[in-house]
Amino acid sequence: MKHWSFHNAYRFFLKEKQATEALEAESETIAGQLTELEEEHGGEEGFFAELDKVNKANVLNRLKEIKGDADAKEEVKILKTYFDLLEQQTEISRKIKEASAELDIKLFAKYPTLTEDEIKMLVVDDKWMATIDRDIHTEMDRISQRLTQRIKELAERYETPLPQQTAEVSEMEKKVNVHLEKMGFVL
Repeated sequence: MKHWSFHNAYRFFLKEKQATEALEAESETIAGQLTELEEEHGGEEGFFAELDKVNKANVLNRLKEIKGDADAKEEVKILKTYFDLLEQQTEISRKIKEASAELDIKLFAKYPTLTEDEIKMLVVDDKWMATIDRDIHTEMDRISQRLTQRIKELAERYETPLPQQTAEVSEMEKKVNVHLEKMGFVL
């Protein structure tokens, strides 16, 4: 339901789209924090070592196991932090799903009311021209990289000027002739 041909129709509901993207960014931040906690406390000596798998149910069970244990205050703190982050992520995921559904409903309602100019704008300007622009930039980057590579090759190839190369060849030729004479070949 989300990926239809007029994807750029979001331009009509930019605030809603930006709000959804902000929620997605927040979800990614929380996912990063969860990963960081898992990495920091997941080793053999870490607080997650007791868990078969680090997930909401196992963290909750572990919290129940160590509840009231005076020696496990730090572990309780980390597990609660992890659990709270999971709860936040679940809530944000719910909000994202709701916001996306609302946006899709608005977009479906908008389609029958699109004018010919709006359709042209969506298809030609937003879709085709954007694709052509992207392809042109990609090709320009490829050509630029190839030219840079070729210039480096030529710079290496012609690094030594011809008179200097001629002198080096002449010097090498003399050395070869001396070695040939020592071996008994006379030119």
